[in-house]
Amino acid sequence: MKKTLTILGFLAVFPAGVALADDDCFVPMADWQPRDAVARLAEENGWTVRRIKIDDGCYEIDGRDAEGRRIEVTVHPATLQVIEFEYEDVDGRPSSDRKNQGND
Repeated sequence: MKKTLTILGFLAVFPAGVALADDDCFVPMADWQPRDAVARLAEENGWTVRRIKIDDGCYEIDGRDAEGRRIEVTVHPATLQVIEFEYEDVDGRPSSDRKNQGND
């Protein structure tokens, strides 16, 4: 919990427009994949899901990866493409892998 609060506090320091501009998903709800499809994506990747929520118009998966690290994955709601993958490093520090929406 302390780590989450620390990360959130750190992110609050950055201007919202710069820090979150690439994370927003602007997709009409009619074009969204169902939540079950997001759960299947997680299962296929070996992730254990604690919660699937909507944040800034994107799906967000909170859980653990196959190695047991805590993860937060941002997923495009229409394509189910991973936009960002954040995880706790071996030493407990957060790391992230940001992907462009149009590239695999």
